[in-house]
Amino acid sequence: MPWKLLFFAGAMLVALAAPKALLRLDSSVTAPVRIAYGPGNGFDSIDLDLIGRARDRIDMAAYVLSDQRIIEALSAAAERGVKIRIYLDPEQFRRIADANVNVVALVNQPNVSARIKAEQNDMMHLKTFAVDGRWLRAGSANFSWAGERRQDNDILVIDSPEAAGAFTRHFDSIWARRDNSEASR
Repeated sequence: MPWKLLFFAGAMLVALAAPKALLRLDSSVTAPVRIAYGPGNGFDSIDLDLIGRARDRIDMAAYVLSDQRIIEALSAAAERGVKIRIYLDPEQFRRIADANVNVVALVNQPNVSARIKAEQNDMMHLKTFAVDGRWLRAGSANFSWAGERRQDNDILVIDSPEAAGAFTRHFDSIWARRDNSEASR
């Protein structure tokens, strides 16, 4: 019996000392959510549609960004004046940039800023973006040909300024890390 009390006291101490974000979700959100499972049935057009809707800004955290159609959609959004920030995994960006001149052109385009997470840290594994502070795209699908067209993945699109804002606040914090580097070649 004393070990249970000791375990409970230890758990309470950890819970009290933990940052508030670990104790609860930021807030509950009631919003329209679209969930899609791929491959197939238009799965590969969801990201293109969202990027095409952008009028002001896109904040994207991309573990892999190699799908030519997504790169072209982001480029077109930048050309129409959308401000785009892209946060990338260092190993994936290096691998992709060596093989795909279009992603290099994208990150060097006006209205596009791109940063790479520091090499010595763990991977940047998010596949998420927010559009105009309204829509949030999350899920397991990488922004790659295989992720969009061949692999078993999911995409969630949440139409919620609260959800998009929560992601943007997190994105701002990872974007501001002092050990990030600029993505350009």
